[in-house]
This record gives sequence, structure tokens and C-alpha cells, in this order.
Amino acid sequence: MSQHKLSTDNHQPSNNFETFAIRAQTERSQFDEHSTPLYLTSSFVFEDAEDMRASFAEEKSKNLYSRFSNPNVTEFTDKIAKMEGAEAGYAFATGMAAIYSTFATLLNAGDHIVSCQSVFGSTHTLFTKYFPKWNIDTTYFKAEDAENVEKYIQPNTKILYLETPTNPAIEVLDLEFFGQITKKHNLIFIVDNCFATPYLQQPIKYGADIVVHSATKLIDGQGRVLGGVAVGKEDLIREIYLFARNTGPAMSPFNAWVLSKSLETLAIRVEKHCENALKVAEFLESHPNVELTKYPFLQSHPSYEIAKKQMKLGGNIVAFEIKGGIEGGRKFLDKIKMCSLSANLGDTRTIVTHPASTTHSKLSDEERNEVGITAGLVRCSVGLENVEDIIADLKQALD
Repeated sequence: MSQHKLSTDNHQPSNNFETFAIRAQTERSQFDEHSTPLYLTSSFVFEDAEDMRASFAEEKSKNLYSRFSNPNVTEFTDKIAKMEGAEAGYAFATGMAAIYSTFATLLNAGDHIVSCQSVFGSTHTLFTKYFPKWNIDTTYFKAEDAENVEKYIQPNTKILYLETPTNPAIEVLDLEFFGQITKKHNLIFIVDNCFATPYLQQPIKYGADIVVHSATKLIDGQGRVLGGVAVGKEDLIREIYLFARNTGPAMSPFNAWVLSKSLETLAIRVEKHCENALKVAEFLESHPNVELTKYPFLQSHPSYEIAKKQMKLGGNIVAFEIKGGIEGGRKFLDKIKMCSLSANLGDTRTIVTHPASTTHSKLSDEERNEVGITAGLVRCSVGLENVEDIIADLKQALD
């Protein structure tokens, strides 16, 4: 478990996002390295029996075993916690490991979740296939019905869960409003902040108790490694840490080292992603073969004002509805030349996905509609190529 105690040349790092992301790291070793080294070790040694006893009793803060903590993992987690304004955090092997471990820690049989309807497919599967086996139920609400969310709260409701922007429908939910609701009803408020990253949005400012990320996406930003992280209130993260310490979904030191380096360029990368994405969204909105385009910073987005209030920029994900349904979506993918066909997102390379025929094809039409996936919906993760090249590829595929 981490509590952002990073330093820069033995001084407290700047609170400015970009400077902190670049300069904050673990203390230098006796070799005075400029960049944090890799700590590829499974375990750590102790001076004597008393040192070992006190360390395991948590009377002193010391690395014991890399499933519990590791200098590289601690550096990465501490950075994310500081960026999100959180008290503590724990890093995981994947984003789904972070989500599952967080819920598994905090929920008991008989508890109830209230969640936004548009969620990542694997999260939806947890809610609908696995949690019911343990007598944990989930009630979905639609984004357009968000103001009436209190009617879904039951006496046994324990968690209110949001993605914003949502995956893949790109809905934007009012964090301030939900922060007030969860405080009123004494619920644990969990937000998946993957699409925004801490550079664009900090849900804890609006009352979130825990923020989760798939670090595989924009935080890595180059499609190299998997990772996940949960940050938030120290008492809740402590319980998540104890669960993860015993169940073993820890992040590897190598992946943490890669992700820490990625954070150094997060701000400048996300700025360019957003600049490209807005131009792509404006192009798609004007194309005759596109029925609907959704991007948080398009004025046509139903939650444009909320997005402007809580997000610095609109993110890199654009969703659009192609005319022709599932077959129209397949034809579009077949015509793509430069953009990648992949299930990932947040890469330097632009990626297009047609959820109805790929990632969510195993769901029924009814189940897809429940999570906001229509037949012709395409998700475009806008990359860092020249935006004219991105638009040209999308245009020839649509034409």
C-alpha cells in the first residue's frame, strides 16, 4: 500500500502536474542514478530477527515481498495517488484486477450495487454473471435518468459505481451530483477514471471514495504493458491491499517501471490526443454516412456543459453510429487502411472497434442495448498521428 512519499533530489516535488509527473521518483541509491532503476526481485532481506519481526508486524515500513510491495510499484502508485488527490493506493496486474479486487474487498453476500448502465464489457460480466453467484446484485440506471438515481438505492445498497466518460457510449455523468447523493445515503462512491486520466479529471474532488484505472490505456499510452490501480481513502485502500496481498493480483515491477516513465509524458500526450479527437469528432459529425457522433467536448453532446465543468479536455475516445447497422460496421472495418483494428485503446496509434460484431458480439441484442451498444456503434480511440491522415482514413472507409 502506498502513501505518496516521493521526493525529487531529496526535496518535496512540485505540486504542478507536469513537473511532479516528471520529477517525482524514489530516492536515489548509492549509485546516484538519474532515472529510477528496475528492482527485479521477488523478495527482500532483513538485518536480523528483530528487523524481520518488526517489518512483518508493520511496526516499520519496509518492502517484504514483491507481491506486497516493491520500489517500482510504489513509485508508480504514489504518483497516481498524488495526481488524483488520494490518500493511498495499490497497483494491480490489470485494470480488471483492480476493479474485481476493489469490489471483492468491499462487498459481502447480500450487498447491492447501483451502477451506470454503460460500462466496460468485463465489468458488466462481473455484475451479471459472477457477483450474483455470491448473492450480490446490481441495478443499472441510464445516463438520461441520472437525476432519479435515488429511486434505485435500496436498504442493502453499498456501492455506487460510475464510469465517466463511459465505455463505449461516451456518456458523461455529473460527478458533483453523484458525490452529493452518495454522501447523503452513506454509500461508497467508486469511479472508473480510465478514459479521462487524472490529467483531465479528478473524481475525488467531487466526493469519490475510490478511483480505479486501467493503466494499460492512456497511462501507458503506447500499447506495451498491462496494469491497473485503485487509489482513494486510506482505510478503504488498506482493506483492498490486505485482500490483494493474500490473493496475488499485484503489478509486476517491470510494468510499474514502464508505467512510471509513461506518466512523465502523460500531460503532453493527452493534450495532443484531445486536440486530434476533437477534430475527428467534428469531421464525423458532418459526414452523411454517420447518424450520430458523441464526444464530450462537442456542443451537440447531451452532457457538454457537465463535461466542460469537470474535465479539462474531452479525452481521446469518439463514438459514432454508422448507417447500416452491424453490416455497416463490418464493412467500415474492412475498408480501414491505416487505423488499427484492435480491442485496446489509449494508444499512440488510432484504433477503431465495432463492439457489436467483436468485443460485445456474445451478448444478446437486449444485453448490448442495456449497456448502450447499438448495432452500428463504432469506438474510435484517436491516436497521435497527423490528424489529417486519421481523418483521411476514416473518410475513405465511410465513403
